[in-house]
Amino acid sequence: MAPFHRGPRRAVGALLAAATAALTIALPNLSAAQPAVAQPAAAQPSGARAAPAPVRYEAESAVISEGAAESNHGGYSGSGFVNFDNAAGTYVEFTVNAPAAGSATLSLGYANGTAADRPLDIAVNGDQAADDLAFPSTGSWTDWESVTTTVTLKAGSNTIRTTSAAAEGGPNLDYIDVTAADGPAGTDYEAESAKISQGAVESNHAGHSGTGFVNFDVVTGAYVEFTVDAAQAGPARLDFRYASASADRPLDIAVNGGSVADDLSFPATGAWTTWRAVSVNATLKAGGNTVRATTSGADGPNLDKLTVTPTGPADTERPTAPANLRKDKEPTATTVSLAWGAATDNVGVTGYDIYQHGQLMKKVGADVLAATVENLDPETSYDWTVFARDAAGNASEASNAVTIATLPAPPDTEPPTAPANLTSPSKTATTVDLAWSASSDNVKVTGYEIYRDGVLSGTSETTSTSVAGLTPDTAYAFKVRAYDLKGNKSPFTPEITVTTSGTQPGGTPDPGTVSTIASGVDVAWGLGFLPDGTGIFTERNTFNVYKLTKSGTKTLVGKVPNSQTTGGEGGLLGLEVSPTFTTDHYLYFVHTSSEGNRIARMTLENNTLSGYKVLLQGMEKSRYHNGGRLRFGPDGKLYASMGDAQTESRAQDRNSLNGKILRINPDGSIPSDNPFGNAVWSLGHRNPQGLDFDSKGRLWESEFGNSVMDEVNLIQKGGNYGWPNCEGTEGDCSGSGYIAPKKTWPTSSASPSGLTIINDHVFVATTVGKRVYRMRIDSSSNLVEQKTYFQGTYDRLRTVEVDHDGDIWLTTSTDKDGTDGNDRILRIDIVYSDDGTAGDFKLSSGAFNDNATIPARHTCAGDGTVGQDPSPPLAWGAGTTGARGWAIVFADVANGGNKLHWAIWDLPAAKLSLPEALGSGFNVPGQGGAKQKAMGSGANAQQYFGPCPGGSTHPYTFTLYALNTATVPGIDSGSSMAQIETAIKNASTAKVALRGNSNAST
Repeated sequence: MAPFHRGPRRAVGALLAAATAALTIALPNLSAAQPAVAQPAAAQPSGARAAPAPVRYEAESAVISEGAAESNHGGYSGSGFVNFDNAAGTYVEFTVNAPAAGSATLSLGYANGTAADRPLDIAVNGDQAADDLAFPSTGSWTDWESVTTTVTLKAGSNTIRTTSAAAEGGPNLDYIDVTAADGPAGTDYEAESAKISQGAVESNHAGHSGTGFVNFDVVTGAYVEFTVDAAQAGPARLDFRYASASADRPLDIAVNGGSVADDLSFPATGAWTTWRAVSVNATLKAGGNTVRATTSGADGPNLDKLTVTPTGPADTERPTAPANLRKDKEPTATTVSLAWGAATDNVGVTGYDIYQHGQLMKKVGADVLAATVENLDPETSYDWTVFARDAAGNASEASNAVTIATLPAPPDTEPPTAPANLTSPSKTATTVDLAWSASSDNVKVTGYEIYRDGVLSGTSETTSTSVAGLTPDTAYAFKVRAYDLKGNKSPFTPEITVTTSGTQPGGTPDPGTVSTIASGVDVAWGLGFLPDGTGIFTERNTFNVYKLTKSGTKTLVGKVPNSQTTGGEGGLLGLEVSPTFTTDHYLYFVHTSSEGNRIARMTLENNTLSGYKVLLQGMEKSRYHNGGRLRFGPDGKLYASMGDAQTESRAQDRNSLNGKILRINPDGSIPSDNPFGNAVWSLGHRNPQGLDFDSKGRLWESEFGNSVMDEVNLIQKGGNYGWPNCEGTEGDCSGSGYIAPKKTWPTSSASPSGLTIINDHVFVATTVGKRVYRMRIDSSSNLVEQKTYFQGTYDRLRTVEVDHDGDIWLTTSTDKDGTDGNDRILRIDIVYSDDGTAGDFKLSSGAFNDNATIPARHTCAGDGTVGQDPSPPLAWGAGTTGARGWAIVFADVANGGNKLHWAIWDLPAAKLSLPEALGSGFNVPGQGGAKQKAMGSGANAQQYFGPCPGGSTHPYTFTLYALNTATVPGIDSGSSMAQIETAIKNASTAKVALRGNSNAST
């Protein structure tokens, strides 16, 4: 098919997965215990800490490469030591969980019974910290000594690798003692810069910090509210600096709306110029927190500032799962009542979240063990689970699941009134837009049925829709009727007839004919395309991977090992084909495993998957919110969407891989230009799903909302998208530099799972919405001109992808019905029309029209000889592609094939046409450095090679590629046609095709 855009596919590189089995030990709380209320002290808190104690990590419990745990020499600690193999490069890798970023001292216990030094290289989180650290002789293998060095740790999990630097290997390694430095310094928040209610900023008393202090009004309930940003969830000390001349003036302290201290004493300091501090301990969540100090008496002290100091490691222990979820009361037509057993937590349960099949329905407090969910649909079956949460935002495993249906609605036999004024505001070659006036009903209009030629073709919740999948130059009859909750249906509107327009080349992709490629599949989740155009897809719950041809031939190529389901949204998820598949045969997957979610790679050869390798792990899993999409970017990096695994605080924790867009090299290693030194590319996501790149190489993402709105985002490096403080445009969205979404929908109208981009038109497939949205990216990077297709036509829709022809493959996802194998994979023929928004990015020829016969002059029939034919004249426009160069590939595409005849590339960006009968030669004469290659040998291989199908009519395409580089890398005169086409595609940001036909014969 014609023009098409897809993010260019390039190769990327592999994170070492050895740390999976590494020992994880939390460092102790490095701060001295803090009383609930500190005694008055002069000035501000000093932040002093008790001297931290070392924590020991036994070598025999760490990850060992080419060495062995032994115990044949006395004097070691633990259960043994590691004897390195006699080779350079062998290592022992420890995993250390530090409470905060900062320096740390490593003391490495060892024995070296030889006379020679056995040095080790020390690396922390993949960065070299010490080269050739000396481990001199200890005299014998039973004499144990230690070597000390200083390193820098990040907050959270760290890997410390000790690698033998000499051919003799390392010493016998017994342990590492890790002594962290004093905890982090506190962060000051000036009261005069906070939110103030019933108070004034003043500076008339000396000794304050900043530009002033807050003088509370003489009233109960006045407050100062600070916004505090925490790098990760965990305990913290809150120090309030204040002055009060003569009386105790207590304050109530609340964090994120929850009380942490009532009537906290702020004793007299003796003078308004004498400043002291009162402290209280609290648990902060990752990201934005509110700390409110409220007068509990008639007046408050003069409040100068708040200092926030982390006091220990993050609370990462999740509560236990609520038990015995059950029906509490009999349901009604619109309510379900539930009850459950209490969960427990190491710190304390703070509340419970009630979910219906991945959708948050209600939150309740820690002391509430029963709740009623309202505003449900009558006579509907709902799948319920409950999760416990703690103050750090950790969510428990899911409770047991129960299915409870609402009762039928009261009898209602009155139908809605008929819709009126059915019109067609616009149309294309394959779509018709319809609009009508609303119906009314004695209870409520639920929706509208759209009939095409007397047959139900879809539904709409609103008074407009777009009917897709039509044929050009064809008349269709449409009528609409309304229905209510009980299925009462109104009379039809008067029928109208609309004739679609004819096809024409252009840049606007409109959905055309829909066909079923495969049925009997089960929750097809990941979908990609091999270089020959064959589809390949994953099944979430079976872990199967299939090849699928355009004609519908399905071949099982294997399973992804170590995969597990979560009873919800986990399992075998995203799939991506290596951009260099023709040479490396790699497929990439996101899947759920026993310890969490992983990114893995396998090899596909001879229709068989093999060579499973973990590239990245450490992403928590849950029943819901596992993300899972993969996409190679034009930078050659692999991007992945990863959900928050139902623990909201992870989304703002830069050290967590959950609630993020991730970016890695194709081998799993971390790109050096990632913003936070780990795999995180952007943060603040709840359950991101679809990913794709536009013609400018920018990443777009679709994301499941919580209970208010779903969204589409334009992703920026290091960008924060606000969750959990901000959902779409609701909540606390103005602070902390949150990036607003480009599009939102109510959660009832979307749940956007898949996203793909064609010629800068974003297509989004939805599950709850049961529809496909299409929007255009305008010059201001906004999503405009939304169209809605296939609403209610194919049920829940999961994944949408563009194939190599520029057409769409769409998977259904009836995963809520509990029935296996009742999903389909559909193929939607995309027809490209020009509605004035796509500019002039199109390819044409003065010798023939689109889809017409290619003149004999430009085929083998022209001279009766195969090859060395005169090329046709070609012309094109740049549109909005911003191309830095151009390429054209000519191919015979009969029977879904791709027989490559000729290619020309490295055409300058300023060149927008080619003359007839180009000269021969790898370097094309007179064309500004352009190069060409053709099928055949000798002179035929360096000149346009025209059609010669031998008498039967074949379809051909001239495909114009907009390139993101002035020259296509990796091609020379010895490259094959397949290698040339692959290189051109990898450098492409958009393409458009001119179609032709020929039955030429010599």
